[in-house]
Amino acid sequence: MPLVMMTGLPSSGKTTRALELERLLNERLSQPTNQHRRLSVQVVGDSTLGVGHGVYGRASEEKMARGALLSAVERAVSRETIVIVDAPNYIKGLRYQLFCVGREVSTTQCVVHCAIPVAEARRINQARGAEGYESALFEELAMRYEEPNPAAKWDSPLFTVIQHDPNDQLPFDDIWDALVEKRAPAPNFSTAMKPVTETNYLFELDKATQEIIAAVLDAQKSGVPMYEIVVPGTSEKVRLPGRSLTLSELRRLRMQFTKLNRQVPLKIDKIPELFVSYLNINL
Repeated sequence: MPLVMMTGLPSSGKTTRALELERLLNERLSQPTNQHRRLSVQVVGDSTLGVGHGVYGRASEEKMARGALLSAVERAVSRETIVIVDAPNYIKGLRYQLFCVGREVSTTQCVVHCAIPVAEARRINQARGAEGYESALFEELAMRYEEPNPAAKWDSPLFTVIQHDPNDQLPFDDIWDALVEKRAPAPNFSTAMKPVTETNYLFELDKATQEIIAAVLDAQKSGVPMYEIVVPGTSEKVRLPGRSLTLSELRRLRMQFTKLNRQVPLKIDKIPELFVSYLNINL
């Protein structure tokens, strides 16, 4: 059943809001007259998986943590469970992958954005002491944070809570209506088989991903040490994992991405951006 993705800056109050949402859902589901009483609520995230803040400062460990999160969500999502993903979810590529997990079981889903100024999040993080993020890591994650965009399918519907406004409450009734009262959408994204609406979509999908792979390999041939590689079609950059990438692993990731999106009428101009995000998550 429903999937809720929490997102926000470090120390923006995501876990606090996730636990509040869990409590409100359980309270409503326990009402004798509620027709959805069969549903249960489960929070899946860094705390339940034993993932510490320091993981996000080490690329290889962060990659493993993301894989563990996706696997845990896949196991938890069912028609009888409301899953709240309490993790940073700060990269849109990860939210996209979580979106696809929900689509595989034809469930409703939403994103809850814990919005807060960086300065206020920094103050809260410092006040948390040892429980907070290290200062350098906080700044890095704040810089890398990609705010949700309600125009993107994987970030919609989007509910924003202004964390530094004490009068701004979690829009629980709206979240309940979006997740539980509305009929779950039929599979119609990357997990569903349906005719491609753009006649040149498959050609463009193949072309865009091939060009990005070629750009990465060409850049590596220069022998110049680099952390990021500029690729065609997007301002997003491919982040290298501290080593050279091989043709075989790039081809494998390209095949996975194209298989995932082969039947999807994505906007063609979004293909490079999504593919780069996919690479950055899985490299």
